[in-house]
Amino acid sequence: MMHEALDPGRSLLIGGRWESADETMPVVDPWSGETLGAVACANVIHVERAVAAATRGAEAMRALSTGARARILHAAAAALEANAERFAFAITAETGKPVRTATREVARAVNTLRLSGEEATRLAGETIAFDSFPGGETRSGHYVQEPVGVIAAITPFNDPLNLVCHKLGPAFAAGNAVILKPAEQAPLVAVMLARLLLAAGLPEEALSLLTGRGSDFGDALTSHADVAMVSFTGGARVGEAICRSAGIKRLSMELGGNGPVIVMDDADIERAARASAAGAFGAAGQNCIGVQRIYVHEKIHDRFAQALVAATATLRVGDPRDAATDVGPMIGAAEAERIIAWTLEAVAGGASLLSGGERAGTLVRPTLLSNVAADARVACHEAFGPVASLFRFADLDEAIDAANRADYAIHAAIFTESLRHARHAARRLRAAGVMVNDSTDYRLDAMPFGGAGRGNMGREGVRFAARDMSQTKVICFHDA
Repeated sequence: MMHEALDPGRSLLIGGRWESADETMPVVDPWSGETLGAVACANVIHVERAVAAATRGAEAMRALSTGARARILHAAAAALEANAERFAFAITAETGKPVRTATREVARAVNTLRLSGEEATRLAGETIAFDSFPGGETRSGHYVQEPVGVIAAITPFNDPLNLVCHKLGPAFAAGNAVILKPAEQAPLVAVMLARLLLAAGLPEEALSLLTGRGSDFGDALTSHADVAMVSFTGGARVGEAICRSAGIKRLSMELGGNGPVIVMDDADIERAARASAAGAFGAAGQNCIGVQRIYVHEKIHDRFAQALVAATATLRVGDPRDAATDVGPMIGAAEAERIIAWTLEAVAGGASLLSGGERAGTLVRPTLLSNVAADARVACHEAFGPVASLFRFADLDEAIDAANRADYAIHAAIFTESLRHARHAARRLRAAGVMVNDSTDYRLDAMPFGGAGRGNMGREGVRFAARDMSQTKVICFHDA
């Protein structure tokens, strides 16, 4: 069935017009296997035209007042809120995310756009005390924030609406134009959002949308001399390729994580177990801040493991369109097969399977492991699937050292009733965010968000991204 928002293959937005291409690719529902529609496969010629249009669009955005930018973003937020059910259904159809979770994603995206509208009028400079140093007594002035120009935004499949809004909202608030390349597996929601933004009054050439395979045109886009910045969320391998191709330009990258949780012996065991289960298995574990490694104090390890298995057993697994479903399918069969392979590899290395470890097509039952070798792939790489591993520890610093071993870190968490333990962990954990008595999975769209490990650059979170997507200009008056 053709997706209701998409004409056959006309998914390229260039210069305010929707276009097709010589080649198309299908978009498939990971739960049913149904083909939802076909999107056009962009090529390097489309990139050249999109950059030319975006260059003109950047001038149009620069000319808009901050109030006009804010009104567009607020209008888009209101329209998205009015169409929340339609967008949630589309997210579920192309990603397999349970509709209850998809509905929360739409609400977050509305908030992201509203925050962006507010930030448009807050992105301001300040006066400079030129007379603070000898020779500046006759000078006065200030600095302002100006847009960087054309931004290439590349987004993943796991939050196909809100992560796009985290690129577009701050970019437009700061007065930039954007060329958006959505995930190959889940581009349809981005098409819907682009139409909504144009209807809200966004200048036609301020947004270009290029669907298709990144291998066909990604290098041409990220290396283009007229692209001032690349904002990318995705895997480390692609991030490294972008760094090699981009050359001298701004880069903002979020390259994944391996979320550690520490459960102290004074923690509320039931609370920690429920939060860890939800954080590990929401969105089928396809979440860069999901719970992956759980370090449990030896005094409570067995009781916590029992509580975690029980909390996991309460999660309903199955059809993502069912409002009662907690865990739906993974994005594709290959990813589901990979998670099972990593699980079996860990078990062969001495790990114990506490629950799950089973696959039916794209559906992987929530999987818990214990006694996992530290060098097992399921422990030392980002799993990005519904699997979590338990480890024992005797000393808090021992747990922190183990938590810090992963190359990539976004959030870490600790469950404890001790303020001293919480503060100590917050200081020593090498992560961009430390959640106390909460899962690593918690994120507020207004807070700074990004990585603390190797290869992560820049910050998302509307206020922080808008500043990354702008640059200062100093204006100095010599009055003598």
